[in-house]
Amino acid sequence: QVQLVESGGGLVQAGGSLRLSCVASGSAFRFNTMGWYRQAPGKQREQVASITSEYSTNYADFVRGRFTISRDNAKNAVYLQMDSLKSEDTAVYYCNANVLQLGYRQGSDYWGQGTQVTVSS
Repeated sequence: QVQLVESGGGLVQAGGSLRLSCVASGSAFRFNTMGWYRQAPGKQREQVASITSEYSTNYADFVRGRFTISRDNAKNAVYLQMDSLKSEDTAVYYCNANVLQLGYRQGSDYWGQGTQVTVSS
């Protein structure tokens, strides 16, 4: 079993920055793509950014140029540096990891518990 634990959320003023961290623990053969999603009140969960095990990144249009995703494969960790934050970035941010276990052909998705990010205008 794999557990994902996020940290780094909080309250920040518009224009400010936050850095989210997510560390995975538990047994796994390989951590494939890892990423961040968010869900604002009354809205569906949406993908924010992702990064493959080869460090290829992808961003949603609404964060491109402001957010930076990175990972440390040695620590099974993924990070999200959020700059120039806007009030519309307010949401619960969830870490996601696709994990391949030994003997399996496909990975399974795991989720963290979420961390609240609130941007005041």
